[in-house]
Amino acid sequence: MRTSPSKDLQSFDNPAPERDYHIHIQVPEFTCLCPLTGQPDFARITLDVIPDRKCVELKSLKLYMWSFRDEGAFHEKMTNRILDDLVKAIKPRFMRVTAQWYVRGGIYTNVVVEHQKRGWKPAPRVDLSRFDPAPSVAGV
Repeated sequence: MRTSPSKDLQSFDNPAPERDYHIHIQVPEFTCLCPLTGQPDFARITLDVIPDRKCVELKSLKLYMWSFRDEGAFHEKMTNRILDDLVKAIKPRFMRVTAQWYVRGGIYTNVVVEHQKRGWKPAPRVDLSRFDPAPSVAGV
């Protein structure tokens, strides 16, 4: 098994392609370089995916994220590149990449990019927050 940085994103067959479901992946230790100073930039990358026929394999995702450590790019370009590469690899119904860039020069930057497969319509959102999971019992 490969244990060095790689741009080779692997996938596997979606075990439930008949259903829309949400995969939430967090990468809290993403690093790349500032294209102007060469200093390291750090970010928390969050992937929200509704897969179609393929899912991204996590070990290859880890090695893919690691592969940017010595590359320089502006936050906006890096975030869009991650989305483009993942969409090319797994062709999801929906994907959102949120990059929360840590402070540089007293400024935090968040970049959010999305992809939606042509013709895909999301199911209506179900809001369960209005339901009390443990109703109180009178007199207790």
